[in-house]
Amino acid sequence: MSEKGIPAADAGADDSFWRSLRFFTIYRLSIAALFLVAALAFGDTISLGTQDARLFGRVAAVYLLLAVGFLVVLLRRPRRFNLQLSAQVAVDVAALTLMMFASGGQKSGIAMLLLVVVAGAALVGQGRMTLFYAALASVAMLLEESWRALALEADPADFVRTGIICIAFFATAIIARLLARRVVANETLARERGRELDDQLRISERIIRDMEDGVLVVDGDGRVRLLNPRAEALLGVKVAAGTELAAMSRALANRYRIWNGQPLEMVEMLRQEDGRLLRVRYVPSTELGGRALIYLEDMERVQLQAQQLKLAALGRLTANMAHEIRNPLAAISHAAELLAEEDRDPLHTRLARIIHDNTGRLNRLVTEVLELGRRDRAQPELLRWQAFLSGFLEELALHDASAGRRVEVGQLDVELRFDRGHLYRVLWNLMGNALRHASDADRAVRLEARPAPASGRVELHVIDDGPGVDEAQRNQVFEPFFTTHGAGTGLGLYIARELCEASGASLELLDDAPGAHFRISAEGLVCQ
Repeated sequence: MSEKGIPAADAGADDSFWRSLRFFTIYRLSIAALFLVAALAFGDTISLGTQDARLFGRVAAVYLLLAVGFLVVLLRRPRRFNLQLSAQVAVDVAALTLMMFASGGQKSGIAMLLLVVVAGAALVGQGRMTLFYAALASVAMLLEESWRALALEADPADFVRTGIICIAFFATAIIARLLARRVVANETLARERGRELDDQLRISERIIRDMEDGVLVVDGDGRVRLLNPRAEALLGVKVAAGTELAAMSRALANRYRIWNGQPLEMVEMLRQEDGRLLRVRYVPSTELGGRALIYLEDMERVQLQAQQLKLAALGRLTANMAHEIRNPLAAISHAAELLAEEDRDPLHTRLARIIHDNTGRLNRLVTEVLELGRRDRAQPELLRWQAFLSGFLEELALHDASAGRRVEVGQLDVELRFDRGHLYRVLWNLMGNALRHASDADRAVRLEARPAPASGRVELHVIDDGPGVDEAQRNQVFEPFFTTHGAGTGLGLYIARELCEASGASLELLDDAPGAHFRISAEGLVCQ
């Protein structure tokens, strides 16, 4: 038993027990008030109180006062449940038995109210006390009938009807108790199922919220009933549930309107107004009341993942094969050099040069592929731009003698956070491309630093006066193994961008100059 007198097994249902007891008390108050009004208003015109009207009226008045008192106590001090219930049942049995005596015994029909009391107590109490309540009512009935038989010389045959009523008390108590136990079991099961459903709902909401794909639930009218943060990010909006799909994406709303009502799942590619390419999957759902599920997948992310997997596999392959490739290449190159020195035949010399050039190209390919694995080894540091640039240009002039006159350097000095080796590699690639495609005029290539619009960042610009990049190839220049140069590997610009990102910078191709214009945006500040 709990401290409130409720069975321990039902201790979690305190509120429902007390609520049932309040309803039972209100029923008692109504019955008492009805009896009192009947006694005062109608008197002898009804069958109530036919034997002793004064006793009936007094008992009804006291019964009403006690019912009011029980209700007040119940509302103010909801403690000791079984004690309050037992006291109320005892008062019910005593009052109804006295009023039954004053009305001529069990023939008055008040005994049926005792049956209701026993049933109500069994349903409210839901414990072994239910049999006690049936016994209490039975004893009161038998005492009333015995007193009537001894004092008033009533018909002894009434004992038979009284016994049947007493049996009905016990039968009602047992049936009510079984029903109550079934109700409690169902209520407990429903409560547990409700908690499980709540847990599953929270888990589902967490999974949907953390999904990398966008999820929308849309009704037949085109209103979004549910969406996750990823869907908002992919569509570039921040809205609440109930918003029309057209307000989020007009293109998606038009496609959904065409598909809506079809029983089959459909997958299509959809390009947003901002240029983002999405893979959209429409799924009809009869379980959601005619609503549909829309899954959004960022194809750029998918392509990037596929690209990363490809490069990871390539990196593992090249790391294992670099030693096996470079050693034979070195032997072949050395043999070609010896052959060119010892054999004066022009044909052999030309063939040796071809061998030497191609071994050099293969060696460069291996070197650049190995650069793919150096992104995670970035160690950014604060670099003074002009100081770094002076050493870089000296080495560039040794590689290309025309660099001294063809390269124009800006005067602005900045400090930027970048890995020194990575910055050298990025600039070497960009300047090599610029010198190769620019004209032979003086200052054909410009290299300068500029302040960035964003606070705490600076920009490095590499601009040439060459033919620029064809419009159809702009989206491909940073893809691995894409090249327009016959001797190139197609990895230079891709590696340059990866190295920039490793230092928290970005590399972009701009379309605001006659030639090619590359911009590096990095963390830094302008020197005063």
